[in-house]
Amino acid sequence: MSALLTMKNIKKSFSGVVALKNAELELNKGEVVALMGENGAGKSTLMKILTGIYSKDEGTVTFEGKEVEYKSVSESEEAGIAIVHQELNMMNDLTVAQNLFIGKERKKGFLIDDAKMVEDAKELFERLNVDINPNVKIGNLTVGKQQMVEIAKAISTNAKVIVFDEPTAALTDSEIEELFKVINDLRDKGTGIIYISHRMDEINVISDKVIVMRDGEYVGTLVTKECTKDDIIKMMVGRTVFMEPKTKSDVGADAEVVLKCENLNRGKHVKDVSFELRKGEILGFSGLMGAGRTEVARLIFGADPMDSGKIFIHGKEVSIKSTKDAVNAGIGYLSEDRKRFGLLVDKSVEENTCISSLEKFTKGLFIDGAKSKTVSEKYVKELKTKTPGVSQIIKKLSGGNQQKVVIAKWLVKDSEILIFDDSFSALDYRTDKILRRELRERVKGSTSLIVAQRIGTIMEADRIIVLEEGKIVGQGKHKELLTTCPVYKEIAMSQLSEEEL
Repeated sequence: MSALLTMKNIKKSFSGVVALKNAELELNKGEVVALMGENGAGKSTLMKILTGIYSKDEGTVTFEGKEVEYKSVSESEEAGIAIVHQELNMMNDLTVAQNLFIGKERKKGFLIDDAKMVEDAKELFERLNVDINPNVKIGNLTVGKQQMVEIAKAISTNAKVIVFDEPTAALTDSEIEELFKVINDLRDKGTGIIYISHRMDEINVISDKVIVMRDGEYVGTLVTKECTKDDIIKMMVGRTVFMEPKTKSDVGADAEVVLKCENLNRGKHVKDVSFELRKGEILGFSGLMGAGRTEVARLIFGADPMDSGKIFIHGKEVSIKSTKDAVNAGIGYLSEDRKRFGLLVDKSVEENTCISSLEKFTKGLFIDGAKSKTVSEKYVKELKTKTPGVSQIIKKLSGGNQQKVVIAKWLVKDSEILIFDDSFSALDYRTDKILRRELRERVKGSTSLIVAQRIGTIMEADRIIVLEEGKIVGQGKHKELLTTCPVYKEIAMSQLSEEEL
């Protein structure tokens, strides 16, 4: 049986920077292939070549037995290849139904048939088992719901190949479960699926085989049921990467309490959450999806109003009613949704790095361009951001490298308290580990609160708080929580190998 899709010896460079060299991929009908690799390995670039967003420099793409080269997304869609992008690209002022069928509007004669589009949208959402009103403006939806609309859009094309690029980053557990049901249904009907993700637990559940890339090259293929997480990571990075839990805090019991939260409440999401954070301490927040982790972070940063509660900084009660109040109080916030809350995607690496700290780069009425360039280049080098230069437009970088620019922005700001709200989820395991270690060296004087889905991201925290249904149900270090907190143990066992536990 010949493959549905093959890509061989694909090469691509941008401004002299090699993104792909001898990249390969093979996909059969009714197969789910996980495409894996570290940040900057070339996964998204390879998919953009497949779907006509980029043109390849060398190599061949064969689809349904014919060599092809698509010049646009519409051309690849017409041929039967659809992609659900990591970066959402919605028209916020249009309705859900209008976004779903943009360019493929239902018509009654010469007029657009809005009622038919709403009807078809409802059918798609029923198939996905999600509750989304087709008539609301898409800009009013959560990121997770917007992602489900993107997925519905891809499914609506009846494509023969669908690419999912980090589709679950903003989805709840129930939404992920429904998505997997849809993917299994598509597989049973003969659709080929390419699934890009850093989440090992997802790969084990949904994929048939794993194709690994490293530094723009094809490394090898593994059969999912015959390999372990460590096998995949070793192939990705050349060795096994272990997360090391912290057993002893570096922060003394007499260290100053920088941040104190008393009885924070917001609806059903946050219920009487109280904690203290000392100078130089790293505090992790864990919990299942919907436990209230992000909601706590957003309350502290003034992104959401609290129903009740108090926040103290250096022992003094502060009124944080907006994000501006939080920034003025010395709090920085790195969101999981970098596109909405972290970046100006049409601006350069340099502009994004410096935009929150313009006062540091201003000479009278003018920006000191030489200084902003020097500082931006410094953080590109230190965070190992893959970019041709600091003038590169942000949206042309990979998701992981975009996130590094967000981190650089807040490091330049030099905030006393840094909140990382799942901001490492776009990074592979090794990059996550390396970057957090580098950050610890750079922010020794700062205090950090890390909200994370991945246990590996918070294992090295001085202390971990576990939330369930908005309440604190556990507190301690990794090893302690494995024995004292059933919720934490459940999460850890689903993500970590026996050696890591």
